[in-house]
Amino acid sequence: MSHPLGVSRPDLEVTDLPTPEEVFKVSKIGPKELVKYAIGPSLIALGISIGSGEWLLGPLNVGQYGFVGVGWVIVVSALLQTFYNVECSRYVIATGETPVVGWGRVPPGWMLWVPLSVLIIIFAFIAGGWAASAGQGVYALIHGVPPAADNLEPRWWGVALLVLVFLITAAARRISRTLELANWIMVGTILLALLAVDLLVVPFSQWWEGILGFITPAAPPAGITATQLGALAGFTALASGLNWYIMGHYRDKGYGMGYRVGYLSGLRGERTSVLASGVTFPDDERNRGLWRRWYRLLMVDMWGVFFVGAILGMLLPTILMAQAVTLSGGEKPTRANVPTFVASALGDAYGQVAFYVALVVGVLVLFSTQLGIFEAMVRVTTDAANATSPRLRRLIEGDPRRFYYPFMIVLLVIISFIIFQSLPVGLVEWSANMSNLGALLYPFMLMYLNSKLPRPARPRPWHYVILVLNFLFFGFFFVNFIADFVGEPLVTF
Repeated sequence: MSHPLGVSRPDLEVTDLPTPEEVFKVSKIGPKELVKYAIGPSLIALGISIGSGEWLLGPLNVGQYGFVGVGWVIVVSALLQTFYNVECSRYVIATGETPVVGWGRVPPGWMLWVPLSVLIIIFAFIAGGWAASAGQGVYALIHGVPPAADNLEPRWWGVALLVLVFLITAAARRISRTLELANWIMVGTILLALLAVDLLVVPFSQWWEGILGFITPAAPPAGITATQLGALAGFTALASGLNWYIMGHYRDKGYGMGYRVGYLSGLRGERTSVLASGVTFPDDERNRGLWRRWYRLLMVDMWGVFFVGAILGMLLPTILMAQAVTLSGGEKPTRANVPTFVASALGDAYGQVAFYVALVVGVLVLFSTQLGIFEAMVRVTTDAANATSPRLRRLIEGDPRRFYYPFMIVLLVIISFIIFQSLPVGLVEWSANMSNLGALLYPFMLMYLNSKLPRPARPRPWHYVILVLNFLFFGFFFVNFIADFVGEPLVTF
């Protein structure tokens, strides 16, 4: 029995959904088991989310222009992206295929969409702005002062952090699980440290101003460009139209049919294979009930962890930046100094301990992003190659690690070259606006795929409306970015 879905790819095999208890090897899923076993992919996404948008672009825009007219862009972006994440994950859980493989089922077929999608992901994220920015923080930790703009040592520290990502994945038994545990530690430390610092140094009036700015619709402030707002929208939460590149972790976590397809193991793990094509479930009473259970777990993971964390991850750094501007006598951050601006302002006001605490938080923020994005570029390419090339599968003898790790080394060398070519924040703004490009394509491709899933897994009509809103909101910013890049922006404020 098989289920046809789309074009140019094999039909999906049909078998029963596993139970959550079977996947997570527990007798029941209660609150303890939910936290210990079921929550996970959202933490990897959140580790990337609380990064360049939250520590660089959000604070830069708030520091320069204030909350009014900027904050609402953050909230709308986070809401739209969480809906989009759920829809991407719906496909993964129902078929076990990662999105980059699923795109190959959309007409005219995989020969267009799979290579193009890999190219877009690499083109958007290969700039390495997170590595370069984290390197600035490491430099300041070592030398006690922020680096000069022309100092190359921070770039070398960025390269060292890329090597650290390679070592973390190489030491893993199961790569996704290692990333989850790393992000439990980093994200928890980041949010708790930011909350503690904000409670100590940010007055209540500044908290209230930030919260109001998030929920008050207002015209963008004078002087800000739509390209700057587009970068903020693109990297609030995750990566706007390209969020799909991280949702494949639901397969490796074993959610739904992902359990039947397989996962990427690390060098220390057992050799595992990943099916080249997905699997889905029959439309019967038992599987309808199991689908509802898996979907509820997804909603808890995405709305209870990712969305809440993304909002806190943007609010806490931006109100701290607003206070840093006050502490520095009204001096505003620049693209060159924003990675260390808060640490410098806190150090001047409260001493070296505050300076180093802020630097450590900043490095953790940017490194968690770097870890997730670097690994995801390798993961997406590995999944695409393994699914579409029988010759490669024969060459690697069914072991995706034989492609994954050599490609990671190649990518490390390329990114190490690129991060010496521009200011870190400039690299991040480029990546953020390229993420908005995905909103012009993938919401519609996702509608096509999800409409052909087994009936219990198909979206409701209003889900399609939300995907169209993603296209309109993020797509506008990308079109404006291109117009600004080649001539004059479509909109100025």
